[in-house]
Parts: sequence; C-alpha cells; structure tokens
Amino acid sequence: MLLTMEDYRVQARKVLPRFVFEFVDGGAERETCLQANRDDFEQIRLTPRVLRDTRQVDTSVEVYGSSWRLPFALAPTGLNGVIRPGGDGMLARAAVELGVPFVLSTASNQRAEDVRAIAGGGEQWLQLYVMEDRRLAEQLVRRARLAGYRALVLTADVPVGGRRWRDVRNGFSMPFRITPRIAWDVARRPGWALRMLRGGPPRFVNLAEHASESLPMEVQASLLARSMDRSLTWDSLRWLRSLWDGPLLLKGVLHGEDAVLAARHGVDGIIVSNHGGRQLDAAPSSISVLPGIVDAVRDRMPVFLDSGVRSGADILRAQALGARAVFIGRPALYGLACGGVQGVADVMRLLAEDYQRAMILSGAASACEARASWRPAGRPAQSME
Repeated sequence: MLLTMEDYRVQARKVLPRFVFEFVDGGAERETCLQANRDDFEQIRLTPRVLRDTRQVDTSVEVYGSSWRLPFALAPTGLNGVIRPGGDGMLARAAVELGVPFVLSTASNQRAEDVRAIAGGGEQWLQLYVMEDRRLAEQLVRRARLAGYRALVLTADVPVGGRRWRDVRNGFSMPFRITPRIAWDVARRPGWALRMLRGGPPRFVNLAEHASESLPMEVQASLLARSMDRSLTWDSLRWLRSLWDGPLLLKGVLHGEDAVLAARHGVDGIIVSNHGGRQLDAAPSSISVLPGIVDAVRDRMPVFLDSGVRSGADILRAQALGARAVFIGRPALYGLACGGVQGVADVMRLLAEDYQRAMILSGAASACEARASWRPAGRPAQSME
C-alpha cells in the first residue's frame, strides 16, 4: 500500500531501471543542494492557531485570472517518455483531473499540440529553453500560442547543464547506447522494457516545427545536455515579449536583485527554484531564499516556488513565507512510474489531502489566510545573502 511520498519513491525505484530512476531522482555533483532542499523545509516548524472555524476549507488560489483548485501545479520536467511512453500527456491529463495547471517542458517527448489534445481541457503552460539557434524557440512559442497555452515560463538557470555524476556513471545519453550494464539493468525491469518496445525510444520532438520533421541528433544531444544560448540577457526579454503577449514567468531566480530586475523588465511572475538541485550544487535551497525574494518584489508580481516540496505541510510552509503556489516535480514522476495517469493523480490527491489536513491543524481556513495571517515558528538557517 502506497501511503506516503516515500512509498511512491521506493516503488518507482522498483519498477524503473536504475539508470532511469537515478536520472529522475538524482542531483548535481555531490547532491548537497538536493539534500538542502529537504533539510531546510524540515527546519520550518508550523505553529498552529487554535479555536478557529475550519468547517469549510478553501484550498483554491487565484493566478492570472484563473482559479486553481489547489495551490500547486505540475512543474516542467523533461524526458518523461523515458519513464513511460506518452508520459507528458499522462501528466497533463492528471493535472486536468485535479484542477491544476501542467507545465510542458521544451524537452518533452510529445508535441505541445498533442499534449493539449490529450489533456482535453484544463490549463497548460509552456516552459522554454532558449538554445543557440533562437529560431527553435521562436517557432515553439508561436505554436504554443496558437495551441492555447496560457503562460510562458522562461527557465533562466541553465546557461550550461549541471554536472550529474550519477548520469555520467550510468552512461545516460541521447540517443540511448545499450551497454552490457544497461542491458542487464533493463532485463531486470521487464514491465518497463515492454512499454518501451511498444512505445519506441523517447525523442525530443517539441523543438521541430512540423510533426514530420526530425531533429538532428546533435540538437537532441544538446537539449539533453542543456547546452543553451549563453548570450541571453535581461535585454532579451524584449525579444520574448515580441513573441508572447500572455503571462511571462522567470524560473530559476534565487537572488533578490534578480527579482527586482525581473519586475523592472516586465516579468509577470517569478519561480524561486534551484532546478531541483540539478544545476549548481553550491546553490542555496529554494525555500531558504523565498522570504528575501518576496520582500524584494513587494507584491508587484506573484512569487512561486519549486524544489523540495514533498508534502502538504511543505506547501503550507511555502505559502506562509509568501509563495502564491508551488510546483511539483519528482513526486509526480514517481506517480507516473508507478501507475501512469492514475499514479500521478493518486500522488496529487495525497498532496491535496495532506495540505488540507495541515491547514485545518494549523487553523487556516483558506490559502489566503495561510499567506497573509499566519507565520511559521522558524525559518531555515541559511539566508538569501
């Protein structure tokens, strides 16, 4: 029986080949940032308020004129097809079922138009990587706008890919190279192997302008390695604004001065993120810098958070420190590994139930109360500077 997020993680390890599970679960270098994301959340103690009317609990939040049923969305994650063929569409369908947005990654294995059709409704956002050939980004943004994507999320913390030692040791690459070690790994997971045989090897199809077009392998390898346009600067936001007139969010902000610059350059929202501990291993945890970012923007735009969220109490902790909502990454992928659409939906329901219970036990009847009138007993020891 899968009762906790750790249960789903353990089950995902059992059903995925080791090289796939470690791609999902691992972080950069010695994974100290990955660990700090969890440790700093755990340092925050919630101080309950008592004798409050919590018979009716409202878990919804308003974001850019839309009502989310819960204060979380599914974060952009790349190469979901290596977990399950059609994984991007499965994640999107589960998000619709729970009434929250799904953010499609540039590094998806299904096209933006196809994911919209599979979702059958709901709200989808697009996460954007800008590679050296900016025409790839331009056509993707144009297609997303025509397909009805609601917001654009520019990931800014990947000028170069983080050094992920687990992936290097496992020989994880695109296209897959079948070594004796990987062959043995796959043979021990026959269910995963059968799904891959039926669905075919995952490919990065979202950067091709036309469905019939195949990207050169060097482009696919560059996307896996996160080899991006390092000339991208604050002035480049004008270029993006010429392509996109909807909400524009900046993902990967960890410094207060960058938050101020984002506001000055017309960004509509910030996602405080260290990329799940997968980029700079020396970076601070997202939750530790969140209060400084919130103070820096001073209500000029909503602030969101990802990296390290594993429970409903974590969501409440982030809200108490000023986050409008959070984005869920690895937990959704554990659910995807365990049970496809149903597994993702089960993980999100677990988070939703956990969050509502934490609200009631803390004396908060609404997400607004959690943000505006409630404060945690402590904060992580690490400050923004």
